[in-house]
Amino acid sequence: MKIFTVLDWVILTLFFSVLGYIIWKVINQKQDSPEQYFLAGRNLGWFVIGASIFASNIGSEHIVGLAGTAANSGMVMGHYELHSWIILLLGWFFVPLYLRSTVFTMPEFLEKRFSESSRWILTIITLVSYVLTKVSVTVYAGAVVFETLMGIEFWSGALLIVLITGCYTILGGLRAVIYTDALQAIVLIVGSITISVIGLMKIGGWNNLVSSVGPSHFNMFLPADHPDFPWIGMVFAPPIIGVWYWCTDQYIVQRVLSAKNINQARKGTIFAGYLKLLPIFMFFIPGLIAFAMTKSGQLSYSSSDQVFPTLVRELLPSGMRGLVAGGLLAALMSSLSSVFNSCSTLFTMDIYKKLYPETGEKKLVFVGRIATGIVVLSGIMWIPFMKAVSGAGLYTYLQSVQAYIAPPIASVFLLGLFWSRINANGALIALVGGFTAGMIRLGLEIKKSTLMVDGIWYRIADLNFLYFAIFSFLACVVTLIVVSMFTEPPDLSKISGLTYDTVKSENDESVDLKSDKINSFVILAILALILLYFSPIGIGG
Repeated sequence: MKIFTVLDWVILTLFFSVLGYIIWKVINQKQDSPEQYFLAGRNLGWFVIGASIFASNIGSEHIVGLAGTAANSGMVMGHYELHSWIILLLGWFFVPLYLRSTVFTMPEFLEKRFSESSRWILTIITLVSYVLTKVSVTVYAGAVVFETLMGIEFWSGALLIVLITGCYTILGGLRAVIYTDALQAIVLIVGSITISVIGLMKIGGWNNLVSSVGPSHFNMFLPADHPDFPWIGMVFAPPIIGVWYWCTDQYIVQRVLSAKNINQARKGTIFAGYLKLLPIFMFFIPGLIAFAMTKSGQLSYSSSDQVFPTLVRELLPSGMRGLVAGGLLAALMSSLSSVFNSCSTLFTMDIYKKLYPETGEKKLVFVGRIATGIVVLSGIMWIPFMKAVSGAGLYTYLQSVQAYIAPPIASVFLLGLFWSRINANGALIALVGGFTAGMIRLGLEIKKSTLMVDGIWYRIADLNFLYFAIFSFLACVVTLIVVSMFTEPPDLSKISGLTYDTVKSENDESVDLKSDKINSFVILAILALILLYFSPIGIGG
């Protein structure tokens, strides 16, 4: 087993010194208002927005979980990664309404569209979901990276990544998060692609990889009766989760809310759409390489979550190993800092300011910093419970929990933005009912081993999480429509400009719509080609 050399530590130190310098420069900028601290002054351009969206997305579930999932199950989970088309939906359809509303948060948008109660419910759901997924998963993954690459004990690594990330997020706000994201994205892309190239050279090229792994591992469309990833579930469930994550989640949307204008926000999402094509090559291919190397006795690891860190440790030369390790840790910190900032924004603007509307701007920033610490502690406390439901790997755990949370939020935003007849009563019942059902399912999954096999509760716990997401989404849609149609319609004067059938026609501020349309089409074409290649009629046949 290779260990970190002096050169690795030197390169790692230099990398974080550059990162620290960027953070120091940002911290010294004036950030004493909520708009400056939470939304970077609403003055960012398309490049940093797109890079930040990508870097925030590429976090623990990819670095630790995705390569391991590819090694275990093949390319099937690639459906979750090929979401560039949903990012385009964010830029073309959601962003215009969000920016025109001048909101800080997604719950605030729901209050304008529906009611104050909807705002409270979405805030609570979002904060709970961040603790269950983003915070705990990222801290866990960071600890795994520290343990695998550097030999640092698990809980020591967990605390270390929390302290480092928490400090610069608390001090620097969203601007520090976004500008460090841009650097982290570059290092991570270069490092991951390098892993793929060296790994392919080790096993004799692409053809040898295909013959060693076998076609089934390259197939993204598994049989309908597959116990874990049936193709019907993989085709319909990931888009539901994707709409929630890419188009309504504060974690992602906060980046486009910081844009100079709609044009820059849309271009940022298109740039992120291009970048989102890369994870297939950054993480899935290395996972397949690890699987092939394990079969031939060239590599060994104790769990699937250690696949990618092990590849970094074993394949890369001294120095490069330190740089990529820095990129891995930086990417984890990027995701963690993003969720820290989002949580503090939600708590400050949607809870504290609602309770204390006269609070001054400087105090709101202070409250946001305190809120970050509370969320961090909650995430650390959830890690032991997370391990109980993550037997199939970190990535699968994350997607299963998100499948329980996403459907009600995705349905409320989709119908709420495109149909003004949907009212506050329907939104509230769908949000509460859908979230309650999801939490019941999560609780049953944790207690599954204690349930009677023939009982109704066991059957619910045993239902494939993909099918649960589909059924939950359909139930929420039906609830929204039925309740809304049998109760009073919303006052159109109050929701004017918040739905597409109430938006007054106006000229788009963009002077480059043609270019944006062409780039969007190119992304969709590449997505189609990737899906065909990794299908039964392509390499997976």
